[in-house]
Amino acid sequence: MPGRRRAATTTTRRTTTRRRSPARRPAVPDLPTAGPGERVWVLAVPFRAPAPGAVWHAGLQAHVWVGAQLPPALAPYDPPPHTLERFLEDELNETPRPLPEARQLVPREEQCTGAEAVVASAAAGHRVFLLGDDPGVGKTGTAVMAAREICELRGGERVLVVADRPAAITLPHWTRSIGGFGDGGLRWCVTTWDRLAKVAKLSFDVVIADEAHMVRHTTTQRWKHWKAVSGAARATDVPFVIAATATPAHTPLELPYLAPQFAQRHGEPLRAWADLPARLAEHGFHVERGRYGWTWTEDADRRRADLARLQAWLTDGDPPATLHRPAPWGPVSVTGTPVALTPAEQAAYESGWQEFRAEMQLARRSRQSARGRAALLRFRQKAGLIRAQATVDWVRAQVEAERQVAVSVEFVETAADPIREALQDSGIAVACIYGRDRFDVEAERLRFQTGAAPVCVFTVTASISLHAGELLPGGTTASTTPRVGLFHQPRFSGIQARQVTGRTHRDGQVSPWRVAFAEHTVEEQVARVMVERLAVSGSTAGADTSALQEIAELLDADWLPPAALTEG
Repeated sequence: MPGRRRAATTTTRRTTTRRRSPARRPAVPDLPTAGPGERVWVLAVPFRAPAPGAVWHAGLQAHVWVGAQLPPALAPYDPPPHTLERFLEDELNETPRPLPEARQLVPREEQCTGAEAVVASAAAGHRVFLLGDDPGVGKTGTAVMAAREICELRGGERVLVVADRPAAITLPHWTRSIGGFGDGGLRWCVTTWDRLAKVAKLSFDVVIADEAHMVRHTTTQRWKHWKAVSGAARATDVPFVIAATATPAHTPLELPYLAPQFAQRHGEPLRAWADLPARLAEHGFHVERGRYGWTWTEDADRRRADLARLQAWLTDGDPPATLHRPAPWGPVSVTGTPVALTPAEQAAYESGWQEFRAEMQLARRSRQSARGRAALLRFRQKAGLIRAQATVDWVRAQVEAERQVAVSVEFVETAADPIREALQDSGIAVACIYGRDRFDVEAERLRFQTGAAPVCVFTVTASISLHAGELLPGGTTASTTPRVGLFHQPRFSGIQARQVTGRTHRDGQVSPWRVAFAEHTVEEQVARVMVERLAVSGSTAGADTSALQEIAELLDADWLPPAALTEG
């Protein structure tokens, strides 16, 4: 919105002081209505859980109850403030329910200055702001304060936050942050990328895309719903989007969520940027359409030129449309940890490698990509299982040295489970953040954070905090025992690798990470590539992504689509 910029008062916490406006009903047919003295309750009922008396409403995709008070049997499903169900409930009733008092959070200086930069971008009429600070710098607080100020500046009142998984951790994190930094009397709706379809028909004034790289592919249903929510295909009546991620993409081809800002920057129609790769080619980027889709040049000089131009599109404006600040406590240290296999393990590894090579060659000749993906998956699972005991031994040594250990794995049955079971058999408690609905992820995280479990085995790559000294719910503080991290399997995706290290190396806490690999095998070469060229930089679109190509060639998988390496 052009015009004189209002000074951002981001250093002062805003509580719910202004009167929340009357409800604006969602565009859903046959909505339930409340009688005198009643209200409509929208419930967060887990899948297949009993909800006596509640009725499933297909339009809302939620259970509802109409009455003066919530019955005791339904009380466990009463949604917390700022969640999707509570947002819908507030929309359906004449007045929203009052919010509980939240524990105040004091913003850091970098969060205040970051929020001011975002607000200045919105005041200048920009469409999208890329908030790319390193993990742990404070993007959550920055985004909350900025959204609050932008709504006041532009006259809006509805804010959507799309968070990553696991919901049991990310949703409470965001709702606590909104209350702690101040909700400003706005209507906040916090959901996850997996539930984006449920809000696709609702309208918002500001949208915060946490881990925005989750919509870097345009062939998914997630992208379809994101276009509706963010207004990416509309020229007018669109929300201001705060795209928050420390790892925007592997290549410029994976930045469709920034296309509206690129179109505005060049004064071009939005529809001209509907096909981002084609438009980048027209602007002279070194991309070309190949047999398996668009690819980016492998020439290092041309890559640097493309990245410089792309970053200039966001940084050269007055004000800029992006902000990236490295962690003041320095970059994470990532080193390799070779594992010497026993003769039996070496034989098993070689057998698995030869089997994989033969299967991959057959798949390659017949161009059966599904068969190639399956072969790659099986080999990685077998290789990880062979090294499981070595990981257990290393973790035990770290615990004995009075360190807490975060172990990143990619597979459950061949990595997470055997590592957990062996550690527990040796008397070491393990917090588990993996496997759908197998564990209470927030309870497990707190076991690690309080030191009750000195080891955490996890599959997620983002949106959990495992660092020392974290301020925990309730005002307590996480243990200050030094954290160390281990990749049980080398990550192929630079985005995932950098996100993982940010779980412990954050908020002023230094945490080194190691990459385990079987010595004198292809894993050693893959780990070397990963350590030397952690593929994504902190700026706009990644750095030396030739690492992915090199890994693909090492595994004879360069003929497969890139997703075979970068996605599980």
